[in-house]
Amino acid sequence: MDTHSEADLGVGHLLVKHGAITAGQLEEALARATHWRVPLADALMSRWFLRAEVWSRAVAAWRGLRYVRLAAEPPDRALLDAADASLYARKLAIPWRRENGRLLIATPDPGPATLLYARAKWGAAIDFVVTSKFDVIEAVQKAFRDEFTREAVYGLAEADPEMSARTVLTRRQGVALYLLFSALLAGLALYPLETLIGLNAFMTLFYLGSFLFKLLLVWLGGEGPRDSARAIDARARQLDEASLPVFTILVPMFREPDVLPILARALREMDYPLAKLDIKIVLEESDHETIAAARALKLEPIFEIILVPPSQPQTKPKACNYALNFARGDFLVIYDAEDKPETDQLRKVVAAFERSPPETACVQCRLNYFNARENWLTRMFTLDYSLWFDLMLPGLQRIGAPIPLGGTSNHFRISVLRELRAWDPFNVTEDADLGVRLAQKGYRVGVIDSTTYEEANCNAGNWIRQRSRWIKGYMMTFLVHTRRPRHLLRSIGPVGVASFVFFIGGTAISGLLNPISWAIFLVWLATSTSAFSPLFPPALLYFSLFNLVAGNGLFVYLMMIGPFRRRWTSLAPWALTVGAYWALMSIAAYRGLWQLVFTPFYWEKTTHGLSTHTAGEIESARAADLAERIQEAASPARA
Repeated sequence: MDTHSEADLGVGHLLVKHGAITAGQLEEALARATHWRVPLADALMSRWFLRAEVWSRAVAAWRGLRYVRLAAEPPDRALLDAADASLYARKLAIPWRRENGRLLIATPDPGPATLLYARAKWGAAIDFVVTSKFDVIEAVQKAFRDEFTREAVYGLAEADPEMSARTVLTRRQGVALYLLFSALLAGLALYPLETLIGLNAFMTLFYLGSFLFKLLLVWLGGEGPRDSARAIDARARQLDEASLPVFTILVPMFREPDVLPILARALREMDYPLAKLDIKIVLEESDHETIAAARALKLEPIFEIILVPPSQPQTKPKACNYALNFARGDFLVIYDAEDKPETDQLRKVVAAFERSPPETACVQCRLNYFNARENWLTRMFTLDYSLWFDLMLPGLQRIGAPIPLGGTSNHFRISVLRELRAWDPFNVTEDADLGVRLAQKGYRVGVIDSTTYEEANCNAGNWIRQRSRWIKGYMMTFLVHTRRPRHLLRSIGPVGVASFVFFIGGTAISGLLNPISWAIFLVWLATSTSAFSPLFPPALLYFSLFNLVAGNGLFVYLMMIGPFRRRWTSLAPWALTVGAYWALMSIAAYRGLWQLVFTPFYWEKTTHGLSTHTAGEIESARAADLAERIQEAASPARA
């Protein structure tokens, strides 16, 4: 049934009359608008048919309203309320001027829905002027940059300081660590042998617990219910495009001008109505090169550029917090610029939320790499991620433990995200922290069988910088959420605490302890010295030998089976070289610890686009982009 308003049809025919679009383009856009159940403007601007400004000028002409460019005639600042700032951006309606006792509201859509909203908000004495949606967004950014910046940086710290890493180490934690360190020194001075045996026992039991816990997770994750995945897949295919919700996509970038075409192409190929994608390219104001590259791409109007003002800390979570003010979707996902999500991912996420209990706040998709076989490091990174996302996270889901989110492809109910004040800008692994915070607030995270492919780090130095930031963030997260041990236990339970200790704390602790264990073993192996014998009473010796042989063997085995779910069996033999990979992780762990002490909020940038695969993807994306534009220009009425 044709549901187009008289205004939409009138504006569409006016555009055809003046040559802004062809009759074929209008016909195609009307069909899409009907099928997707979206306004004609959104259908037109989901393609390259029309710029937002052209549509808005036509709306103004058809309705007999004034058209204004807010860049040249900005809103009267006295009429704007900081409490409504994000509402202006989301509703695309902003008070502009007051004339003859009436309030003029600037909006790209002066239709019935906007009229009802505006009268409920500002009263009956209102009139409209027309502007483009980009003018509204830019006007809001200019008017409220300071308020948005403050909220992005301090929102969580002021609303829930116990959950913020703004203070990395509280006074109580500092006193506790001081007393613990003093007790250790006293023990070494008074009872050196007993103290060293105690430390050795701690390391041994920690390793044993970590082995057994991860084995349990892999078993549970590998034996997870297949019927749920099949049901989600079937429901995703059945979803009516008219009923699909608006999905906000955040793409935070910094100094990555070359890789943006990859994601733009991937998002265009998503099996989701383009007019229902609310895409924000989130850039730092100082990143002139990437801003210029993004604008030079001349992306469709579904892509919006959000410029984040300079402030400290300069981190990805702060940028995402800032951009959240402009999000208009029911759900929100973060993608990195080089990401290639599977085309049906958003549909599967919607289907998963439908089948999940109401306390499900986030759905985490799996991550893996499109350049898995580029070199040794990318193979090991792929084995690591395959084990983590394909087996361990589903295992955590099955036992109801907190799930440390990945940095991309985590899909949120946007209402919950706003309730929790989104991400912690002071935590450099903000995603893992948010996963734990969600669990403590009574929400749950689901994991589904849909993959986003990324670029695996193929350079050792770049990999260490990235991993050291992750481990530093895990240390931060561990410190933040152990400030109130009783609260942590009450909110996530004993199983959740065990998971938190082994998964969050264990990732950092094992990287720091491994070199000590290796050094003891290598010295003994090289010299056959008996100097270490007093440190290994019989029972402790047997446990240590079990950890050495069975535990490390088990970890190698787990790394080998990680890629089997994807049938990447050729990668499995590379797990035998995992010792060198663990050595790199220990280097990253000590680097992360150093930075935690001296530069806790420094965001160590990971350089993307180093892979030869990525260079090919960029050229392919640019060529496909050009071909699509040429085809649409030559054949506007294609079905």
